[in-house]
Amino acid sequence: MDPKTADLIWQDDGSPRSARFDDPYFSASGGLAEARHVFLQGNDLPGRFHPGFHIGELGFGTGLNMLAAWRAWRESGTDGPLHFTSFEAYPLTLADMQRAHAAWPELASESAMLLADWPINRLHLPDLKLEIILGDANRSLPIWQGRVDAWFLDGFSPGKNPELWSAALMAEVAAHSLGGGSFSTYTAAGHVRRALASAGFEVERRPGFGRKRHMSRGRLAT
Repeated sequence: MDPKTADLIWQDDGSPRSARFDDPYFSASGGLAEARHVFLQGNDLPGRFHPGFHIGELGFGTGLNMLAAWRAWRESGTDGPLHFTSFEAYPLTLADMQRAHAAWPELASESAMLLADWPINRLHLPDLKLEIILGDANRSLPIWQGRVDAWFLDGFSPGKNPELWSAALMAEVAAHSLGGGSFSTYTAAGHVRRALASAGFEVERRPGFGRKRHMSRGRLAT
């Protein structure tokens, strides 16, 4: 079944909010900086990049995290393409993607390539192999055949979108991670951290971005 399109509310500060989950897609006061702090630094990137590096993500949203990772990959000079697989139930329309991306002129070149044929399921370029798996991640992740080096866990807040933070899904995140694989997320909710720990990650709480006191990150125990 094809996923439904995201229903957005555009706030006075110009940032999009999900009408379905009543939660913002990114920080209006520094979305790109937050993506870099939480998801890149949280996974020790770009320092861990190597040829064939694979990132998995729950919640593609506006694509901001992917664009930030892709830019970091390009600047790192690592050989070959970055592999990026994201699971998304409610993709944005082209018009909403364009409006959201206007907030990050620094990423204009990457944005233009992503949106050239939007909506897409796959984008294969010399320095990026992107796959967006549409639908409920609780159904699609368990049957997915891939394994990744790092996870960006960026669903809407656990209190508003609990299905994307269940213990069962966090176990699938671990099962689809390579040895020494990592995760990072903006949330420090106790039940999420416990679920990830039970799945095999060594979980730590770190300073969050902006007004968020804490975030979480971790590596698979070896």
